[in-house]
Amino acid sequence: MIDWDLILRLFLGGVMGGLIGLEREFRAKEAGIRTHFIVALGSALFMIISQYAFGDSPRFDASRVAAQVVSGIGFIGAGVIIFQKNVVRGITTAAGLWVSAAIGLACGAGMFPIAVAATLLTLLCLELLHFFHLRYGEKVVEMTLSATENPDLLSVLDVLKKAGVSVESYSIFEGKLHLTLRLRLRNYVDTLRLLVSSLEGYRIEEMN
Repeated sequence: MIDWDLILRLFLGGVMGGLIGLEREFRAKEAGIRTHFIVALGSALFMIISQYAFGDSPRFDASRVAAQVVSGIGFIGAGVIIFQKNVVRGITTAAGLWVSAAIGLACGAGMFPIAVAATLLTLLCLELLHFFHLRYGEKVVEMTLSATENPDLLSVLDVLKKAGVSVESYSIFEGKLHLTLRLRLRNYVDTLRLLVSSLEGYRIEEMN
């Protein structure tokens, strides 16, 4: 006999996790709708198994199945965290997978209002933080310049200062100037255009 209530729990768990994954995929992050959907659905399934698969036998501690989801999801979360150019990326996406697992567990337990509230709060948090990050956040850019004429380091630093760019560090190696800059995300593109047009006597070789 098909238990439609349990199937509904699986479905809602996957959908709610997928909504968080949709936001992550829209931001072009490491884990998207498919990963979040599967994580939440799998968590709901584990919760259902822990509740109903072992009956009332005292030989089994059913809660252990659900408890292992919490620690096991860490392996998936670690997989989306990368360390690149002295910057750690993917922590928010890993946290999204973690909360998707929790939402799946809540759906598997039949706690639908809690699952819906957690989904809405997570999406609200992600969107609000993204808005504030774009408005007030900063981006670290590494730039390599080569001199096309007589190089003048002071003039370069003066251009950067006038553009409102903070110079984290700079070094000269084999005639090339390596800069680490901190720019405001709000006018990131306009600032880079200004720098490219203002750096006379230098050619931008690399920028990331």
